[in-house]
Amino acid sequence: MKPTRPLVLLALALGAGGIAYAGTKLWDSRGTPPGVPVLAPIVLLCLAAVALATALSMRSRFKAQRARRVDARHVDPLTAARAVVFAKASSLVGSLVVGLYGGYALYLTGFLEVTERSVQARRCAFAVGAGVLLVAAALFLERVLRVPEDPEDDAKKKT
Repeated sequence: MKPTRPLVLLALALGAGGIAYAGTKLWDSRGTPPGVPVLAPIVLLCLAAVALATALSMRSRFKAQRARRVDARHVDPLTAARAVVFAKASSLVGSLVVGLYGGYALYLTGFLEVTERSVQARRCAFAVGAGVLLVAAALFLERVLRVPEDPEDDAKKKT
C-alpha cells in the first residue's frame, strides 16, 4: 500500500467543499438548509484521539523492539495492517469532512447576522477543526507504521 499523498487529500477537500457550497446554496433557495449535528465534531475528535493513541502506542513498541529491550511487546502484523487501513480511511474521511463542513461554513458566512446560522457556522468551523486533527493524526499513524527501506533491496535494484 502506498502512503497517502497530501495533494489527494487537498483535492478531495476542495472538491467536497465546492459541492457542499453549491448544494447548500441550492438547498437554501428551496428551503432551510440542514442543521449541523452537535455530535459530528465530537465523533471526529474521538477518532483523532484513537488514531493518535494508536500511533503513540505503536511507535513506542517499535522503538522498544529496535532497542532489543527484554520487555518489548511484539506488534502483530495483522494488527499493524489493520491500523494502516484505519489510518488511510481516517485521512480520507477527515479530508472529506473538512471539505463538506468547510463549504457549508463558507456559505453560512454570508448570513452571520442571523443567530441560528451563526451557530451553525460555528459548529461547521468546529467540525472543520476536528477533521483537520483527524487527518493529522491519521497521517502520523500512517508514518509510524511505514516499513523502513531494506538496504539489500536497493543493492538488488542497482545490479
